[in-house]
Amino acid sequence: VKDLDFGMCELLIRDGKGSKDRRTVLPQSLLPELRAQIERVRKLHAYDRACGVDPVYLPHALARKYPNAGREIGWQFLFPARSIGIDPNGNQRRRHHVHPSWVRKQARAAVQAARIMKPVTCHTFRHTFATHLL
Repeated sequence: VKDLDFGMCELLIRDGKGSKDRRTVLPQSLLPELRAQIERVRKLHAYDRACGVDPVYLPHALARKYPNAGREIGWQFLFPARSIGIDPNGNQRRRHHVHPSWVRKQARAAVQAARIMKPVTCHTFRHTFATHLL
């Protein structure tokens, strides 16, 4: 959640290709839906905490440096999984992000609903966006 910058209309992509962080534009048209999604995440996070679900897994050494950060809303996934999973590294109950296959299925359904006959994958959107920026 904290990687969305509504003021600058930017999205921060962490640890991308080449282990680099990158920024990209966040369209104004998505802001209302993203704010609504963050509110859903906030409510789900409050529910999980009330049920004793362990905090979100933090990358690298952040858990040691900021031991309570995983309980903060900023560190929660924007698109959390429906169910609680067991973290294999510590046998803790955590909510992870949606599975990449779910994203692919949603993209495929949108392509079919739009009656696009060409083959389209999530990576196609990346290339289309890059071309649009040119």
